[in-house]
Order: sequence, then C-alpha cells, then structure tokens
Amino acid sequence: MKLFNYVSIIVIALFILPACSPEPKNKITLQQAVAIETADECHLCGMLISNFGGPKGQLFRKEVTEAASNKVKKFCSTRDMFSFYLDPENKRNVTTILVHDMSKSPWSSPDDKYFINAKNAWFVSGSSQTGAMGKTLASFSDKQAAETFISEFGGILLTFEEINLSILME
Repeated sequence: MKLFNYVSIIVIALFILPACSPEPKNKITLQQAVAIETADECHLCGMLISNFGGPKGQLFRKEVTEAASNKVKKFCSTRDMFSFYLDPENKRNVTTILVHDMSKSPWSSPDDKYFINAKNAWFVSGSSQTGAMGKTLASFSDKQAAETFISEFGGILLTFEEINLSILME
C-alpha cells in the first residue's frame, strides 16, 4: 500500500512541477515552413514561385484575424522577401522568416525540407548565381558553406542584420 502512495505522489509531482516553472521570457516560436505548391505566386511580384531556381523565402505575420493560409507570405526569391520585409510597415508585423539552406538543396529546385531561420542564416550577395528576379541572396545555415559558395560563384558574406535596401539594389 505504501508503494502505491509513493508512486502516486511521484506521478502527481511530475505533472504539477512543470506547470509551476516560469516560461522563458525570450522563447521564440519558429513556424514550420509551408510547402511551395506549383500554383503559388510570389507575394511581392506575383510570379509563379516554382518556375525559378534559387533560394525562396517565407515569412509569417502576427495578425490573428487573418486566416491561417494568409498568415504566411511566400516569395520567389530571398531578394523579394527582403524587399518586402525591410519596409517598416511589414517589419514590425513579422514573427518568423524562413529561407532555403542552399548548402543542402540544389540551386535549380530548392527542397522545402531545407528551410531555415533567416535570422540565423549566412547570406551571399553579388554572386554569379541568379534567382527569379535576377541577382538574389544565397542563404546558408553554415558560414563555411557560404564561404565555399563565394569561392566558386563570387559575392560577399553577410549576416541577416547586415542586409538593407542598398544591398538589394546592387
């Protein structure tokens, strides 16, 4: 009988104690990437996303009044995604930004299994590789992979914070 009581106390404690611990204040919720379908159009330019090679982008907005399908904005290139994101009206309403990891995905047809958090990614601007809108920002999860890409295709290495409108105009 005593064993049953001890087991009961342990089981109850396992459920109650986690509920008492405070949530971390800086916890970031990362949305899951949404598959790019063949009929999906770029939110910025309206081009069919899957018709072009190079890294794509997705961002998720804060609006809770929008339908879930309208919460994600898909882009035919990282350049278009940043052009949209860097507008101050859009920037403050974005919760998550995702880009393809081009160290794991073929340039000609990026695989949606390899979306990464853009804020932690390394970017290459000014390479000879092009995307849907011409010049684009190649995105990588690993700095060494980005440097290897630069040695083959040229360009400069950037962090998420270093990307601005003047970089996009080059």
